[in-house]
Amino acid sequence: MLTGEAGLEREIPSGEASSPGLVLAGYTARFAPGRVFVLGETEVTYLSSLDEPARRKALETLFQFELPVLFVTKAQEVPAEMIELAKRRGVAVLRTRLKTAEFYHRIKPFLEDAFAPATQLHGSLADVYGVGLLFMGRSGIGKSECVLDLVERGHRLVADDLVFVRRLGHDILIGRGHQNAAHFMEIRGVGLIDIKALFGIRSVRQQKRIEVIVQLEDWDSTKPYDRTGLDTEHHEILDVKLERVRVPLNPGKNITVIAEVVAMRHLLKYSGVDSAIQFNEQLIKRMQLKDRRTTRAYLEEDYE
Repeated sequence: MLTGEAGLEREIPSGEASSPGLVLAGYTARFAPGRVFVLGETEVTYLSSLDEPARRKALETLFQFELPVLFVTKAQEVPAEMIELAKRRGVAVLRTRLKTAEFYHRIKPFLEDAFAPATQLHGSLADVYGVGLLFMGRSGIGKSECVLDLVERGHRLVADDLVFVRRLGHDILIGRGHQNAAHFMEIRGVGLIDIKALFGIRSVRQQKRIEVIVQLEDWDSTKPYDRTGLDTEHHEILDVKLERVRVPLNPGKNITVIAEVVAMRHLLKYSGVDSAIQFNEQLIKRMQLKDRRTTRAYLEEDYE
């Protein structure tokens, strides 16, 4: 820290990191002051090339804005005027030994994670064949029991009951459990169980991308359910659209095997194979072929 304790209490309002190069040259029309700013070798060398009055003017132009923080890369020496103005304006100036490109490579994922949109969901998240399945449904419908059965079959628990979800980029949702709950699970009639202790370290994951929502519902004979897979449902979480599979529960249904099939079907779709669409196309071709054969037979057997 080149400015001591000055500016360390400032909030960083934006998850962007950039160089203030053009502002130092006097162009301020498109300057976004809320970002993390990085002074690399180019910016520091440019400042060092100016005489003292021009350097002070360039720095005063920069510090007229509300700057959250300034980082100086490659352990470079900075002009004394910068430290003076930074202290006066209450802006922290931090120095790192990292090269500029490496610093950007490290700071951007950190900022993206810190500013990622987040929410909490009631459900259970499991890694099934590498696919993140988020089980949702009313309380007591059997989400935890289903995931417990999946763990016993060799799959992995990520979170039970409460799932913390963050959006990375535009379409990636990452789910994890509460840090205090770790990998404990509540089973009604049994109580809390430690999945990692019972099934081993390979039975748990710290986080997993959410790819499919499995909606567990009570069976309703008056409600229509998709039986072909052609009418895909979707559900939005943090503005990300996910496939949702509704599974009605009735006595004797093996929900664990169904969950495994949902995961494997998702893997097939990801590789470009959609069984429902393929079946539908084959059926249409057979119907068209049969229709042509029927017409030909009618014409050949027309004895009138």
